[in-house]
Amino acid sequence: MDSYLQIFENNKAWVQSKLAQDEHFFEKLARDQKPHFLYIGCSDSRVPANVIMGLDEGEVFVHRNIANLVVGTDNNINAVIQYAVEYLDIQHIIVCGHYGCGGVKAALHPTDMGQLNSWLQTLRDVYRIHQHELDEMDDPRLKFDRLVELNVIEQCVNIVKIDHVQRRWYKTGFPQIHAWVYDLHNGLLKELDVNLGAYFSSIRSIYDLNISDD
Repeated sequence: MDSYLQIFENNKAWVQSKLAQDEHFFEKLARDQKPHFLYIGCSDSRVPANVIMGLDEGEVFVHRNIANLVVGTDNNINAVIQYAVEYLDIQHIIVCGHYGCGGVKAALHPTDMGQLNSWLQTLRDVYRIHQHELDEMDDPRLKFDRLVELNVIEQCVNIVKIDHVQRRWYKTGFPQIHAWVYDLHNGLLKELDVNLGAYFSSIRSIYDLNISDD
């Protein structure tokens, strides 16, 4: 069978498997969504968000793009984050990169990639910010992996800059922001050792919008 047509057969099998576990599964799923997590990850087909998190349908709100970037001028991700914090009352925002990311690799070895150039500029800015640390690394693999991690951290910082996030943060203490990396070689998630609260405090005079809910 053609691989495209096979999708519909797979869908029917998936529906039957869900109904076998709970005959009211879709009825309950259709009522509303109340996820606790917003997952911002890479579009890479090998990194399915709720699967690697071990979560079911309805438990994670997902946004994916090339190299898991949070770009201030991207209306798409800004709308996702606003909806997540203001309407879904998300408690946790996760930025999850992955080792072996093609977007990060492109930033390490810049070439003309057409329309992708402007998107990858954000990644190259991450490299520039941390160039001293990265250029001191002799092992290309370690350098690649470290840029993946630094990119995740910088995108977490970009989330903190957003007005919707700051407004909810100061009012409720949420959302908490987490920096993760997924390892394609073993399937494990890694939480990066970074204190984002302390990091933001160090740059607060630059990015704090002094927002309050009146």
